[in-house]
Amino acid sequence: MIIVREMETLVVERADGVVTVTMNRPAKKNAVTGEMTAELTSVFRDMALSREDRVLVLTGAGGDFSSGADLTDSASELTGSGLYYMRRISELALALHAVPQPTIAKVPGVAAGMSANLAFLCDLVVASEDARFSEIFARRGLSLDCGGSWVLPRRVGLHKAFELAYFADVLSAAEAERFGLVNRVVPPSELDKVVDEWAARLAAGPPLAYSMIKAQLHVGAESSLAQALEHEATSQTVNFNSADTAEAMAAFVQKRDAKFQGR
Repeated sequence: MIIVREMETLVVERADGVVTVTMNRPAKKNAVTGEMTAELTSVFRDMALSREDRVLVLTGAGGDFSSGADLTDSASELTGSGLYYMRRISELALALHAVPQPTIAKVPGVAAGMSANLAFLCDLVVASEDARFSEIFARRGLSLDCGGSWVLPRRVGLHKAFELAYFADVLSAAEAERFGLVNRVVPPSELDKVVDEWAARLAAGPPLAYSMIKAQLHVGAESSLAQALEHEATSQTVNFNSADTAEAMAAFVQKRDAKFQGR
């Protein structure tokens, strides 16, 4: 069953465990307003507490991912209470990062500024061949936000992060893939198909194990080997005692596909 919820700036579709969140301001290239920031944050936080939701796909309507923050919409907040506004952007980045389920950015067209960083904060990025990425901030006299200072060095290394941030050049999808910012680049006609296939595979997988794999990789990137191993050991202990692992073992013996319940 497909459930569609239309919000002020988003369309949220749920089908077979896959939650597709579409930024829906195509006339403005899905530029992020204050309202969209609040709606995205709310959807991500709700999903983090849902047992039924298995995978998040984040994308944009009308052939673009998103052109970044709508500075005309937020101008009064930026001049009157800029730090408050920026903390709302920070809360959005934290809410996306905290989603325990696998997350996929499906990127057609432009992904710039804060929206490029939203894509890079996802676990996986699938881009159309016509996709373009830019850390456009410096061109606007701005510094990085929405997690850019955290995610870029982890994706591309410090020297390349300086290059992307200082020059704010537009990267083609192929260049973004070469730098490690994108997992897969596909023809525009195949973007939906590839993401649908990945999302379906993930939705059929083990939710508990996926959430722990996600946490392990984030912990491992910021800790010593000893700390990472201890985190692995405690996580794996939970898995060994879960119904999902018992189901996986039974399915292996019986030569059938496992049916995971997230327990």
